[in-house]
Amino acid sequence: MRSRLTTRLLLSHVAVALAATLTTLAVVRWLAPQLFDSSIRPGTHDPAHQSGSGAGNQGLREAVSLAVTRSMLTGGAVGVLVAALLGALVAWRLGKTLSRLSDATRRIAAGDYAARVPRPGTTELAAVADDVNTLGAALGNTETRRIRLLGEVAHEMRTPLTVIDGYVEAMIDDVMPLAPETLTQVSAETRRLRRLSEDLSALSHAEAGTVSLVRQRVDLRQVVRDSAERLRPQTDDAGLALEVDTGPNALPAEVDVDRIAQIVTNLVGNAIRATPPGGRIEVRCAQVVDEGRVSVQDTGEGIDPDQLDAIFERFYRAPGRRSTGSDSGSGIGLTISRRLAELHGGTLTAGSGGKGQGATFALTLPLVR
Repeated sequence: MRSRLTTRLLLSHVAVALAATLTTLAVVRWLAPQLFDSSIRPGTHDPAHQSGSGAGNQGLREAVSLAVTRSMLTGGAVGVLVAALLGALVAWRLGKTLSRLSDATRRIAAGDYAARVPRPGTTELAAVADDVNTLGAALGNTETRRIRLLGEVAHEMRTPLTVIDGYVEAMIDDVMPLAPETLTQVSAETRRLRRLSEDLSALSHAEAGTVSLVRQRVDLRQVVRDSAERLRPQTDDAGLALEVDTGPNALPAEVDVDRIAQIVTNLVGNAIRATPPGGRIEVRCAQVVDEGRVSVQDTGEGIDPDQLDAIFERFYRAPGRRSTGSDSGSGIGLTISRRLAELHGGTLTAGSGGKGQGATFALTLPLVR
């Protein structure tokens, strides 16, 4: 049978008071007569009463013992009453704090993420209150991001759907001919929707940590070189110079080759979109202590220092971003790339001197000894 914590706390105070009273009573009952006998020494009484001193002492002992016992019982009863009152006060204060904690957790569970618990004076309960408040704030931020994500996804889908709907209606009304050029535009927007769907699926798995990594021991340089060289035709078409320098020393690592290639491809692809014709993109590999470092540096539009962390957020678009005809990214490539790097035990960071000074993205991965 379960009981309330406040009741247990009250009973514990009463039990402690009773135990203290009974212990004190037992000690006094045992020790008081001995102390009384030792205090009565021969020659301290009138000689006329020496013959009756034994009976007198015995009666006096009993009287003293009875008085002490009664006073101890009275004091014990008062002590138990005081302990009960103090226990009730402490239990009431504890119950009030726990009730606030319970109420806040119920409100948070119901969706009121602004619910907060006042910090009590007790250190341990204050720590619990802080944890509940932190939980509420974290859930509130998550809900805010979820709502923003839904709006951003709807926004990203609205443009291609509007284009497709416009072309289809125009063809139905014979405003536009059913020609290969028209269908090509519809097909391009359909592919854009498919890429968005695939990116959202990849992001969902990456953030949930459910991405299946097929690790194998490889030379990181070879993965980077193959991924970068695969995009050389695009850099040539964009009028950009691509330099790939993977260094002289092997970089052994246990990674998922396809996932690392996905990160490098995304970084080089972003550099192509951010760099105007005549610019330069450099892909380099190096070993830093026990980690392999892959850097992708461009001479493009650059990034404001206060946006270096924001660019890794979902669907983030930097203000004044250069627009190109091939700019069909979903806006979550960097988010996915950073999460994939973290799943490999590495990091993905960005650096830039500011607008117009290019940018450098650095991927670090642990190496195999």
